[in-house]
Amino acid sequence: MNSTHRPIVFTFGPDVVFSFQSLLGTVVIAIFVITFIVQAFQIPSESMENTLLVGDYLLVNKLCYGRGLGTAAMPYQKIARGDVVVFHYPVDPTQHFVKRVIGLPGDHLRMVSKKVWINGKLLNEPYVRFLEPPNDLFRDNFPRLDIPVPGMEGKWWLEMHKLVEDGQLIVPEGHYFVMGDNRDDSKDSRYWGFVPRENIIGRPLLIYWSVRDWDHSSPTSFMSRLYHVAYAITHLFQITRWNRTLRLVN
Repeated sequence: MNSTHRPIVFTFGPDVVFSFQSLLGTVVIAIFVITFIVQAFQIPSESMENTLLVGDYLLVNKLCYGRGLGTAAMPYQKIARGDVVVFHYPVDPTQHFVKRVIGLPGDHLRMVSKKVWINGKLLNEPYVRFLEPPNDLFRDNFPRLDIPVPGMEGKWWLEMHKLVEDGQLIVPEGHYFVMGDNRDDSKDSRYWGFVPRENIIGRPLLIYWSVRDWDHSSPTSFMSRLYHVAYAITHLFQITRWNRTLRLVN
């Protein structure tokens, strides 16, 4: 007895094809948005308090400075003094830092008893937070070339000697001097140097969610991470800082 084996053929209706196209379109748009327009970041440290707190989740505008699409594609802003920026850490570009721009290319900068002077004029900084009175010869009175500084990058120590004139640090072209708003608890340009223009990713636009410090532990095992997530989901309303959620970043 002969049997005829017919091949199995799968056919897809127009609804399935349309759904696949919609999914593919959504993925392409999401990749485009993440690559060129906005990106999410989390604040991990206290260096920008009280402007940004540990547990703030940010949407960063990557188009504002013309990054990615190029300056001819659409209008863009110049990086200005006082801007809060997200950038690739110059010492380790795999890390992302967020600080405030203090010195622009060509600026002559110095600090005296925690006060910042730019081109001979005192800088008004209402956003700055101080934890203690002036007592650090380097951190509070910058630049200093005559004292060793724990935690300072050696390469920056050598570079700084070439850029200081009359007690003022000269910011070179294409670079920016940045500091945290929490001046007494921020490792910033004072300790590791300038941020090159190409390292700057964008400007924080919005705190889309903020969560209070409800657990100091760092989950390592799968079960502890699972518990961490479950707790956050079940206590969402308790741990959310509602007064900071959906707040614009200034």
